[in-house]
Amino acid sequence: MGGFFGVISDSSDLCAMHLFYGTDYHCHLGIRRGGLVTAGDSKFTRVIHDITNTQFRSKFDSELDKLKGRLGIGVISDSEDQPLIIGSHLGTYAIVTVGAIKNDVELTQRAFKKRVTHFSEMSGNELNATELTATLINEGETFEEGIRLAQEKIAGSMSMLILTANGIYAVRDMYGRTPVIIGKGENGYAVTMETCAFGNLGYEVEKELGPGEVVFISKDGYEQRVPPGDKMQICSFLWIYYGYPASDYEGVNVEFSRYRSGAALAMRDDVDVDFAAGIPDSGVAHALGYSQKKKISYSRPFVKYTPTWARSFLPPNQSARELVAKMKLIPIKKLTEGKKILFCDDSLVRGTQLKDTLQRLYTYGAKEIHMRLACPPLFFGCNYLNFSRSKSEMDLATRKAIVTMEGSGKYNIEDYINEKSDRHHAMIEYIRSKMGLKTLAFQRLSDMKEAIGVPGENLCTYCWTGCTGCCNW
Repeated sequence: MGGFFGVISDSSDLCAMHLFYGTDYHCHLGIRRGGLVTAGDSKFTRVIHDITNTQFRSKFDSELDKLKGRLGIGVISDSEDQPLIIGSHLGTYAIVTVGAIKNDVELTQRAFKKRVTHFSEMSGNELNATELTATLINEGETFEEGIRLAQEKIAGSMSMLILTANGIYAVRDMYGRTPVIIGKGENGYAVTMETCAFGNLGYEVEKELGPGEVVFISKDGYEQRVPPGDKMQICSFLWIYYGYPASDYEGVNVEFSRYRSGAALAMRDDVDVDFAAGIPDSGVAHALGYSQKKKISYSRPFVKYTPTWARSFLPPNQSARELVAKMKLIPIKKLTEGKKILFCDDSLVRGTQLKDTLQRLYTYGAKEIHMRLACPPLFFGCNYLNFSRSKSEMDLATRKAIVTMEGSGKYNIEDYINEKSDRHHAMIEYIRSKMGLKTLAFQRLSDMKEAIGVPGENLCTYCWTGCTGCCNW
């Protein structure tokens, strides 16, 4: 997916340093590209590196002296090169984006009809979504008009930072699926997707942008340029999976939300186990919440090797993903042999990596393994962001189970989504058997929403229900 960070400081040295560390705090959101750009004396200085096999810090720490100026934006991207420096009738500016354009072919053809002659930023025959977004913005007479046009034309989601010589435009996507937060410090302002980036850099949360809101930040403060919309559909997975534990979104802390999630699982459970455990990293907090509510021990039969596998996302190649997932987790036989273990994890996607992980525990002598998932079964691929690597929703464990059970390609998906239906329970039983688990249970949708702590109508639940608002499953 990706994340971004911006700085406006009264010191050039502080600007570069804060930009470096603030952007680094988003590395759990992407693995492919990192980029920084600063503006000073009407000159833009940009650095972009491939971070696929090397951590962000090791690629950029030697480049900080090049970054001159008191304004800057940075990005961690899971796809194309960013930031881009754009020359247009609006002036020269730099732009970073986070999101997904699902109608890129349509928008590209539209641009060609308007005599946009070419797109230069392409790799692997894939169009750079940030460049396409900039092309739409350039159709406006002002930045505000262009940003609104881009938000209205893009199907999917697009949050962005736009760096000009005088300040930064902070833009949250139309339905607020990803957070954008402004912070204030002694030396200026910052803008981030992860509030965990603020504390150690001396910033306090000043404002969280609403859905579709546009704010211009300068050395003198910040000013709303486009008001927020009425409809919020923030991604529920921020709290369940990919958000950082120390971050808050909509005023709700990720770690505390995961404790509540684990507690909700425990309240509906009566299984007899020796201890609870979490699949690192996000499953740990869910398991702590479970163990505290159940008043049972918490142990770590798996430890994560962090010195060289610190980032949470995995390579795009499936075989490489499976190998890296195995290398990152090291089992502890002393805590496994002869034990009845309950594991918590954030979700079940394909199930192949988890199945291999559990099999290793059986090899190490586990007596029973029970699995509890912090969200309902996934039935749909994300239609708004690029945080999932599934090429097809038919790769999902639920879909594979349904096809096997039905024996044909025709079925009513609502029968399986409905938590009270016989088909739903039969699907879970099929998955449990295939995974080799003693028991398997998923979080109920209503419990997940309550654990997150944001009003249900403001949460996107598309991955589980096929609709974005508050469903009645």
